[in-house]
Amino acid sequence: MTRVKGGVNTRRRHRKILKATKGYRMTKGRLFKVSKEAFLHAGDYAYQHRRIRKRDFRQLWITRLNAAVRGLGLSYSRFIAGLKKANIALDRKILAMLAVEDPKTFEKIAGKAKESIK
Repeated sequence: MTRVKGGVNTRRRHRKILKATKGYRMTKGRLFKVSKEAFLHAGDYAYQHRRIRKRDFRQLWITRLNAAVRGLGLSYSRFIAGLKKANIALDRKILAMLAVEDPKTFEKIAGKAKESIK
């Protein structure tokens, strides 16, 4: 069987990794072995944090809603319970946005939630 030289493929593979790790600190952006490890770790962190970001944003929306409804004489849990009873199907992202950008509309929604609890 004839010998196949793989230099072109190896160089292409190395170049792809080195291009992806360009800008990394120290030898992580220059040496292939180190770059490959850094690239794999970066991929793992990116995967994990795409999921964690969803948790973080939900937590932020809940915090904003709690702060907004406290001023209207409600707690977050009672507010959400009131929304469910009043059949208001707005998610936390939209509610938090309303609380920040359009407080008058949010007050009306909170008022309806408060009425449905009683």
